[in-house]
Parts: sequence; structure tokens; C-alpha cells
Amino acid sequence: MKIKLILTLLVGITTVTLSPKAWATSWDDDSHYVSLGRHNGYYIVQPDSRLFRQLGLYEAPVIDTASWLNHGYGADALAFRFNRSGLLIAPPAYIVQELPYDFYTRRIGSLTIGGATTNDVEALFGRSHIRAARPDGFMWYYALPVYNPFEEKGSNN
Repeated sequence: MKIKLILTLLVGITTVTLSPKAWATSWDDDSHYVSLGRHNGYYIVQPDSRLFRQLGLYEAPVIDTASWLNHGYGADALAFRFNRSGLLIAPPAYIVQELPYDFYTRRIGSLTIGGATTNDVEALFGRSHIRAARPDGFMWYYALPVYNPFEEKGSNN
């Protein structure tokens, strides 16, 4: 009887303790798909969100601006999924910590799924990308340096 009571208390305390953390994570997550037509669109994804994991963006070169080691400097990322012949097979993803920049959303929104190639992506963003293999092709990631002055630690302001 005592063991059952202790287990009930532990489960109850654990549930109450973890619930606000789960709510906070889902509450802050603003990841979504932006449709621009039948074959155009892109994802806006926050790092470590459910959509981030669902899209398999594990290798993305995202650096958290809130880390005390980075003093407000970090990196967002762009992700492109290609088949083995270098054809874009999924909507691009913009992995962003705060607000997306219009400069990047316009460019990734102009890429047509099933029509854009690696050459098209390199024409827009250059050759400085990270490559990750996938069973049906590969991913390209571009790191986008960002600075958030509100995350800077140690300033006298």
C-alpha cells in the first residue's frame, strides 16, 4: 500500500513538474510551412522544434545566440534537400532563432520543388555549404551569421 502511494506521488509530482516545460516548448514554437503556390514554398523552423526533428535537420549549423559562450553571436541556417541528381525534392527550410530576414525568404521562395537544381541554389547563395548524405540524395546547409544584442552578456549597458 505504501509503495503504491509513493509511486502515485512520484508520478503526480513528475507530471506537474514537467508539464510547464512541455507547454513552454510548444508555446514558443512558431515553426510552419509558407505556401507560395503549387510547387513553391518553404518552412520556417525553430531549432529543436518538433518540425526541425520531423524534417531531419540534425546537421544544420545553427549556433544559439543565447549561449553565454557566444555573447549574442550565433547562426541561423538554410537547408535544401536534393535527390542524387541534384534536383530539389522538398521545400527549403529556414532555421531561424528570432525573425526571418526577407532577403532569404524571397530567395528560397523563388525555388521550385522538382525544378530547381544545385546550380540554382549556388547561384543564389554561393558555394559555401555543408553537405549531409541522405538515403535518397543529400542535404545542403548554409550558415547565416546573426547577432542579437539582447543576448550579449557582460556588457555594462
